[in-house]
Amino acid sequence: MGKQGKREYVQVLRLLEAFAPDDVRAAVSQALERGVIGFDAVKHLLLCRIERRPPRLDLSIYPYLPRAAVATTSASAYMGLLTRGAS
Repeated sequence: MGKQGKREYVQVLRLLEAFAPDDVRAAVSQALERGVIGFDAVKHLLLCRIERRPPRLDLSIYPYLPRAAVATTSASAYMGLLTRGAS
């Protein structure tokens, strides 16, 4: 994750300062389902959820939003972290 990715991640985490964790979690899940993981998309989906209005997220209008490619993490990946930390 580059500098921009870290910035986006922190911005999404900062949403927890003003919004309920369940709402932020739902917005992040919706963003992942739609294939966008940018802060702008998550915030838009979060506000739509709170205001009880349908999201209008036409991705052709927002070409700068990054596409998500999230793979399932295997348990062996975590085991690799544990063995590296023991050295």
